[in-house]
Amino acid sequence: MTFDPAVIRTQYPALTGNQVWLDGAAGTQLPTSVIEAISNAYRHGIGNSGGAFAASRYSDEIVLAARLAIADLVGGQPDGVFFAPSSTSATYRISRTLASTWGSGDEVIISQLDHDSNVRPWIQAAESAGANIKWALIDPITGDLPVDQYHSLITERTKLVAVTAASNILGTKPDVANIAKIAHNFGALMYVDGVHATPHLPTDMQALGADFYTTSAYKWAGPHIAALTASPTLLETIHPKKLASSADTSPNRFELGTLPFADLAGVIAAVDHLASLDDGATGSRRERILHSMNAVANQQKSEGQRMLAELRALPKVTVYGRASDKTPTAYFNVSGYTPHEVAKYLDQNQINVWNGHNYAWEATAALGIRDSGSAIRAGIVHYNTPADLDRLVEAVGAL
Repeated sequence: MTFDPAVIRTQYPALTGNQVWLDGAAGTQLPTSVIEAISNAYRHGIGNSGGAFAASRYSDEIVLAARLAIADLVGGQPDGVFFAPSSTSATYRISRTLASTWGSGDEVIISQLDHDSNVRPWIQAAESAGANIKWALIDPITGDLPVDQYHSLITERTKLVAVTAASNILGTKPDVANIAKIAHNFGALMYVDGVHATPHLPTDMQALGADFYTTSAYKWAGPHIAALTASPTLLETIHPKKLASSADTSPNRFELGTLPFADLAGVIAAVDHLASLDDGATGSRRERILHSMNAVANQQKSEGQRMLAELRALPKVTVYGRASDKTPTAYFNVSGYTPHEVAKYLDQNQINVWNGHNYAWEATAALGIRDSGSAIRAGIVHYNTPADLDRLVEAVGAL
């Protein structure tokens, strides 16, 4: 056996029935193994962290195992992983802390391609420090983020470059590794938003050149919690504001308040689930993740290309972005209908999609569609089958 979405979807209780779930870019459904892991943690009995009793020790074990799971997923180190309610909150924590070391004339480079969670925190942090913001611009026709512009954007005053590993609306995967090389040549830090990319391809934050890498578990069959991974050495140099009474060790000092221990049990199960997507994968969990996610990426590349080609062939449909390297994400409009009207029509046909800017605030403005409702987004994840795409194209074509 190899990776087979039709087999994988049988592990998801929510996927029974006739619904087509193409809303995964905003959050996936959960397999039984993750649901049971969360439930079993509560059944076992959990206590707050750091206690002398068994339930507390159990919670501490969950946290350590969850850090290791994220490290295996993204190619990091467990001591460099901390958890937050969302990637947005993790980015705010880091941006505010780093900004305390910036001053007038320092620079931060952000991009039009990014989700606003990797834009607004940096703008606000730079403003608080008197630092300057510089923009990397997208090509509005292709949706690409050209690397060459970074040669003129990044200087010896650049403190940090923030960029996505994949656009959450266009699917564009910019050349993060080469952007990172330019940034590191000037001593700048590289902050990579991996929220949309992680569910679609094998992740190696070292190869990307990411000093910081964020991911959200609910985008890859886990609960609503996010993780940020950095090198333990780097995190040791960063000291966020926190309670005087809370632990000052890293990565714990970045986690404000009590962690959701049962959800972290779900994170572990979700990473294990990703490692098992191709049941021919062998070796360590990290090796099985890379094998399985390679299989996912290969299958989604062909199905994503088919989805985009068939949507583009429809006479009243405009599909945005033509990047050659992208995730299986379609962002499109249908002439004569608002995006919301299309989404409601598809709902009547039992097809779940999103409409609107999807927090790609700057990208939708660059495309010239933000003020008119933006567009419809349909995305493939590992449990979507070719039949799901057929249903989408048939329903859109009927308009």
